[in-house]
Parts: sequence; structure tokens; C-alpha cells
Amino acid sequence: MTVDKPLRADARRNRDALIAKAREVFDAGDFFDLRFDDFAGLAGVGTGTLYRHFPTREALAEAVYHGEVATLCDRARELQATLPAAEALATFLRGMVDHIHAHQGLARTLATLMATGSDTLTEGSQALEQAVTDLVAAAVRDGTIRDDVRAGAIMMALHGIGAAHDRPDWRTEADGVITLVLDGLHRPHADG
Repeated sequence: MTVDKPLRADARRNRDALIAKAREVFDAGDFFDLRFDDFAGLAGVGTGTLYRHFPTREALAEAVYHGEVATLCDRARELQATLPAAEALATFLRGMVDHIHAHQGLARTLATLMATGSDTLTEGSQALEQAVTDLVAAAVRDGTIRDDVRAGAIMMALHGIGAAHDRPDWRTEADGVITLVLDGLHRPHADG
């Protein structure tokens, strides 16, 4: 196992600038339309700096993805710490739809890169599933959702939502799917 050395402040700024510019290019849907070397100029750094941090287009895409996953996992922990469990889960899932909507270019890029069998993508998916698992477990513990649905089923619904992002009325339908998932998770109230 290799341990990454901390970056100097200027190197960290350059790396962050490259990732930020790549995120913008993803969101515009132009990632594969640009020559890889062009990212350096767009980010205001030299090509040597680009290749020192990201030797390939895939490495840059993976770094953007890693940052997005970390942000989403942090958000899940924040919601779990500040909201009632069922509300935290609902807020996170609706936030995932917002995230997918805001970052459709990243989703398309990642779908293209998934064919490479990237360990980063697998690890990110596992981290997100763990975040959802933790949210579900908290809601099960407080008795607000059923205990017979696993986080993997919820992740499948999120993957389906993401995969269908080209549908004409995607946003409305995505919100509807989340509502169906949340309604299906609620523990039925016993009559009597």
C-alpha cells in the first residue's frame, strides 16, 4: 500500500484548479471533445503540471469522482447528525437527484469510463452504498422505516434514475421514483 505524501500549497492549488476546471468541463458535457493537454491551459497551469498530477484523462475523471463521492458521504453524515433518521434519508435521496441533475456531464463521463473497470469507481460506489446503509440503519433503529429493505435496493433505484437522465421529463420522473422509494420504505402503522 502506498501512502501519498502531502502536497505543497502551490501543488495543492494547481491540483485543485485542474479538478475544478475538469468538473466545469464535465458539467458542460465537453470532456471528450477537448484534447487532454487543453485542461492545463483552461486551469491556468502548464502541461507538465497536468501530467504530474494526472497522467491520463481517466485519472483526472477519477479525481473529480472521488471528490464528489467524498462530498456526498460527508453530506450523508451531516444529515444523520442533524435530522431525524427518516428525514435524513429522504433529504439525502432527494439531494442525490439534485446532484445527478446538476452533474449530468459527469454521469455521462463516468458511464463511459466504467467500461475500464476502474477501482476508484468501484470504491466510490461502495462508499456511497455505505452512506445509504448508515442512513437506512438509523431509520430502522428508530422504527420509522421497514427493516426488510437493504441499501443495495435503494442504490439500484438511484442507478436507474441516473441511467435514465436523457428522458424528456427526467427530473419530474426522478422525483417521483424517490417518492415511490420513500413511500415503500415507511413502516406501515398497525391499526388498532
